[in-house]
Amino acid sequence: MDAPLWTDKHAPGLSELPQTEVRDHVARAVEEPMNLVVFGSRGVGKTAAVGALAAETHADPDNDFVTINVADFFGRTKKEIRNDERFGGFLEGRSKLSKRDMISHVLTEQAAYQPVSGDFRTILLDNAESIREDFQQALRRVMERHYETTQFVIATRQPSKLIAPIESRCFPVPVRAPTHEETVAVLERIVEREGVAYDAEGLEYVAGYGDGNLRRAILGAQTAAEEEDAVTMQAAYDALGDIGIRDDAESILADADEGNFEDARGGLDDLLYDEGYDGGEVLEELLAAARSRYAGDELARVHAVAGDVDFEMASGTTDRVHLGRLLAELGR
Repeated sequence: MDAPLWTDKHAPGLSELPQTEVRDHVARAVEEPMNLVVFGSRGVGKTAAVGALAAETHADPDNDFVTINVADFFGRTKKEIRNDERFGGFLEGRSKLSKRDMISHVLTEQAAYQPVSGDFRTILLDNAESIREDFQQALRRVMERHYETTQFVIATRQPSKLIAPIESRCFPVPVRAPTHEETVAVLERIVEREGVAYDAEGLEYVAGYGDGNLRRAILGAQTAAEEEDAVTMQAAYDALGDIGIRDDAESILADADEGNFEDARGGLDDLLYDEGYDGGEVLEELLAAARSRYAGDELARVHAVAGDVDFEMASGTTDRVHLGRLLAELGR
């Protein structure tokens, strides 16, 4: 999608979070600032809830709310991290740092900044499934040093991976998948703001397409609106009924084959984060594309690596990291 994503354009305020219990937890954190662990399945609204918290808490959230995507570190090479304009300035002159020390240094520098408005800043560590224990120990020390001026929020699908000293410093906020009715209400609010024609059946269809993944449902509605100029039942079916990611998977494999790993990982990020697909869905499409691209021993090797990747994703670690490993193997 070339237009701004509706998930960003229509990021919910506190009162618009669809899950009542999440609204209550966030409201409490507004009244009594504290470190948080926000956890739940992919696409259920964890990041949106933290964004709503920041909007309520900070007069200047553009400066006092910082998001660090953990996958941007542990799923990339050190060269890629240094070339990222968000992090490069913090790492100049520090060429021998490990990945753990790189993210620890960036985090320490961010936490040391004084708030522009109010008494503290908020730092969100997003997609934190892959936080290794050695980094968690470093994070604990940063949290201890800057607890007076920095609120830390950890968003993850696997809170059980966090070490006890971090858990003890954070209030848990579970985020369940929105119900079908809650998803329909969110979609209705967005399409009305956009001035897009819709009917109840169309919203029901798109909510079912999301199947508990609110991000996917919202982007599905945007796809229907852009391709069919409406979110009616017929428009939604025409836009989403046969939607697939095979072409994207084939493009990702082609980039990996040619050694263009940055492009391949960029395509992977588009599917996982922008389009809201589950890692298992992406792996299935990559395998289907691989079967038309490889044969014999090459295909057998792909399936062997894919089996390991599937097992590792089932353990709850970051899908991006393990799917990236598959791409690296293909590039060999």
